[in-house]
Amino acid sequence: MNYLLVFILINALILAHELGHLIAAKLSGIPIEQFSIGFGRKLWSFKKGGTEYRISLFPVAGYVLPKVKDLDDFYRIPSSRRIIFALGGPFANIILALISLAVLNIVTTGFSFYTVFIYPFVQVVNITAQFLYALPSLFTSPQNLSGVVGIVAVGGRFVSAGLSSILQFAVLININLALLNLLPLPPLDGGKILFCLLEKIHHSLTRLRLPVMVTGWVLILSLICYITVLDVCRHVLKIYA
Repeated sequence: MNYLLVFILINALILAHELGHLIAAKLSGIPIEQFSIGFGRKLWSFKKGGTEYRISLFPVAGYVLPKVKDLDDFYRIPSSRRIIFALGGPFANIILALISLAVLNIVTTGFSFYTVFIYPFVQVVNITAQFLYALPSLFTSPQNLSGVVGIVAVGGRFVSAGLSSILQFAVLININLALLNLLPLPPLDGGKILFCLLEKIHHSLTRLRLPVMVTGWVLILSLICYITVLDVCRHVLKIYA
């Protein structure tokens, strides 16, 4: 049961990331055709403000689909608007991390202006610094990383330890989602921002978009497969040390 709760929590945080993209798109004037909870065949939907909000067959994460004819049409949107759109997801996760830390501080130390409105920012900065310090391990020691299987396995222990541990887990997942997505590697949000900035330097650099995007997808999918195999060996088969 704990593992199911962890999976639901992670799914909700990823969905919040997509909701951040939706809000950023609305604020920056980018038309959105669909906002879906999950993937696959549509189960239920309604339309508001030109956007179809739907629940799909496989309720895992979700997506935001801009209302464009093709990729070229999307890239004709001013780069400043696309940067805001890309930043919306990570920003939503940071906001959730701040809220979780504020609640955690109330639970552990009681309410005060500092613990609720100031200290969470200090904590986010400290956690971010720790993440950046450990960032080289993504490339030098990928065997120490964890994917969904590993996160769910570790998260199960957090959930069983009570509310404070659940909030700590939510903080870590939110900050990791935000920072990992800001890495300057397509197709992550940071990669999209990088190409928006390159467009401003010289438009000819946009010709690199497709090959770099394909390379990025190959690298990310390969890393996901590798980490998943390690997680299964460590947490399911118990044969990896």
